Amino acid sequence: MRPDIRKIVTYEEETLIEGFRKTEAPWCMFGVAAIVRNPWSGRFVEDLKSEIAAYGPELGALLTERMLKLAGGGEAIEAYGKAAVVGLDGEIEHASALIHTLRFGNHFREAVGAKSYLAFTNTRGPANAPVSIPLMDKNDAGRRSHYLTLQFSVPDAPRADEIVVALAGATSGRPFHRIGDRYQDLKEMGHDLDNPAAI
Repeated sequence: MRPDIRKIVTYEEETLIEGFRKTEAPWCMFGVAAIVRNPWSGRFVEDLKSEIAAYGPELGALLTERMLKLAGGGEAIEAYGKAAVVGLDGEIEHASALIHTLRFGNHFREAVGAKSYLAFTNTRGPANAPVSIPLMDKNDAGRRSHYLTLQFSVPDAPRADEIVVALAGATSGRPFHRIGDRYQDLKEMGHDLDNPAAI
């Protein structure tokens, strides 16, 4: 059993002016998506495990390889994330199934040397639905400069019986970030860094 991939789409942004100022270096964000036939479309399937086990490693390896080519290597990626958009004849659970498995995400995580979990979205929509991929620092979940979102769409996907499975990355945080990080907030609010919810 292998994923039935109809097409692969890449997306890239290179920002040279942000906030009316020129950036010192280009701020680059990029993404890659596989348009996959949904193996569970149009019916309720109790056990999704066999498809998850078969699809996850292949999609994870394929998309990670493309991401590394776009970035010029895993070390160039500072922020990362993942997303899936299921077509209208599928469940949100189907989108979740293909990206919320270590068989998928660990390919990207290991290739970029990450410690943080992969930020994510899983949504449902028609063709041309937005693919919104939240990003965060690959090693520091509290580093707000790297809280980013890459968004693009594919005009003919997802079809009703498809899933768009995507990865995204950025070579830096926002060029002129100036809102601090969550650790500063915690300190100012008198919260313990190891117990931020004060429980």
